[in-house]
Amino acid sequence: MARATYLGHAAVRIESAPHAVIIDPFLTGQRSPVRPEDLRVDAVLVTHGHGDHVGDTVAIAQANSAWVVAPSELAGWLARQGVKTHAMHIGGAHQFDFGWVKLTPALHGSAAMGESTVYTGNPCGFLVRMGGRLIYHAGDTGLSAEMELIGRRNEIHLAFVPVGDNYTMGVDDAAEAVRMLRPRRVVPMHFGTFPGIEADTDAFARAVGPAAEVVVLQPGETTEA
Repeated sequence: MARATYLGHAAVRIESAPHAVIIDPFLTGQRSPVRPEDLRVDAVLVTHGHGDHVGDTVAIAQANSAWVVAPSELAGWLARQGVKTHAMHIGGAHQFDFGWVKLTPALHGSAAMGESTVYTGNPCGFLVRMGGRLIYHAGDTGLSAEMELIGRRNEIHLAFVPVGDNYTMGVDDAAEAVRMLRPRRVVPMHFGTFPGIEADTDAFARAVGPAAEVVVLQPGETTEA
């Protein structure tokens, strides 16, 4: 079995004892109840180079001697910051000690934007299999036809999809994504963190209807995959 804990925004920790990973660990500066120094993980998975997804990746990876798994260009940029990385690309899969990971397409941008802008390759989503359960994290994305293929070729037990609109899918497109992905259960994410991405999760649940069980998690809450 596997358990997933929502840590706010798009940050998700997946655990299947004795292993754990975290996806898009933007914790510092948002409403997450977890501090980076409290986390114990085998790997950090990062969907793209924006600051609200890279977040505390370097600090968490260094504290845990953990792998960082990311698209190749992003992995290279993070490696130069002193972490060990495993570079991948969309469509590729790899079996790690902690579980199986495959990169999926995402429609978004990907750059590290500070004093200068650094190109960090294509954005992605992740399929993660741990404890006999398959979890899909869509990353930041708009609705795409590829989701139909992902749903047809994979039995997804739990999906995390963005619903905040403006930068990603909104409620209606996210509900259509759920119908295409066909997960057993779905958790909305990437909403309410900052102005412009508010979302009505009750409306999302109504729009999904019988296509999947909608589980709305508050930061720090956990659900079974």
